[in-house]
Amino acid sequence: MVYVPIAPARFGDDRLEVDLRETRDGRLALLAYSTQEELVRCCGERQAWALMPTSDLERVRLETGFQLILLDLEIPQGWRHG
Repeated sequence: MVYVPIAPARFGDDRLEVDLRETRDGRLALLAYSTQEELVRCCGERQAWALMPTSDLERVRLETGFQLILLDLEIPQGWRHG
């Protein structure tokens, strides 16, 4: 299981959308966190998240096209949702 940041929900939206980030070299990355505490520390208290089985990551990759997974990456303050 990993904790995955999700995009802010829109009113009436019943589907979760993972919060993908673009790397400096232009690749699309899925952020994943080993614990809820690590997600809050690295993304901030206002970051929405979902707990996801690692077995679902391939399905998410096929649906979104992310190219890499970054584990426990700290997001700079100015790039956090808030």
